[in-house]
Amino acid sequence: MSSIVTEQGILHYESIGRGEPVILLHGWINSWDVWREPMIALAKTGCYRVYALDFWGFGDSATGVRTSSASFRIDSYVEMVNQFMQVLGIQQTPIFGHSMGGTVALQMALTYPHSVSKVAVVGSPVVGTSLNPFLQLAGYGSIAKLIWRYPIILHSLMRILLARDSKKVRSMIFRDVQRTTIESFFRSIGDLRDTDLREDLVHLNIPTLGIYGTKDNIVSPSNAHLLNKNTHLNQVALMAHSRHFPMIDEPEAFMQTLDTFLQNSHEEELVSKPGG
Repeated sequence: MSSIVTEQGILHYESIGRGEPVILLHGWINSWDVWREPMIALAKTGCYRVYALDFWGFGDSATGVRTSSASFRIDSYVEMVNQFMQVLGIQQTPIFGHSMGGTVALQMALTYPHSVSKVAVVGSPVVGTSLNPFLQLAGYGSIAKLIWRYPIILHSLMRILLARDSKKVRSMIFRDVQRTTIESFFRSIGDLRDTDLREDLVHLNIPTLGIYGTKDNIVSPSNAHLLNKNTHLNQVALMAHSRHFPMIDEPEAFMQTLDTFLQNSHEEELVSKPGG
């Protein structure tokens, strides 16, 4: 377990491997652990030093964080990643994100274009209205506090949303939600619900990958079309047997897609852009 002290508090992260840096960001009510197996696979190539971060208010970064509303917004998490890179001396790196983490990765690439060489999103909302309606409701403080006060409501909703997911996914989410603070729980998803990156993405001029499960009921896979339509150097992979966690549902196909994206040169991706 490693950590650094940031302006907002302790930032926990895990790292493995040697080589060029790669940063991985998790989603809402999740932690770095969603990336455990991809981290190991990337490190085994001998090419990458892989870092997986816990956002403020989640995982092992849940304690010792300021509770101001600004701490758990998308732009605040962008600053968290930027501070992390500065402290570790990482000048430029690919950044991959799952769900909310992918939205943060896109915003990071837009805000600090010289710091991000490639960006990949996995089941991430380009526009917040594509979130499952239950998740959108969780962004309202009064509803979130009611859910938090009566855990049976939260557990019931999670069982409904995750009913068709694997036992591995369900166990992971039920574990990680226990380490999430109420402030990060509703403020982050509320900010994500109000996010719309469609107009901004036209300014993104780095290789971009979108991986979406066609059976995703948390974030609509229609975001793959939005990413393809609004970015220049893009690749989109739709995984037919995946829901919201393709790295768990189809690990081999997922890693092949990710590894190919990392290895391709800028010129190769420019040529391979659909319709380019």
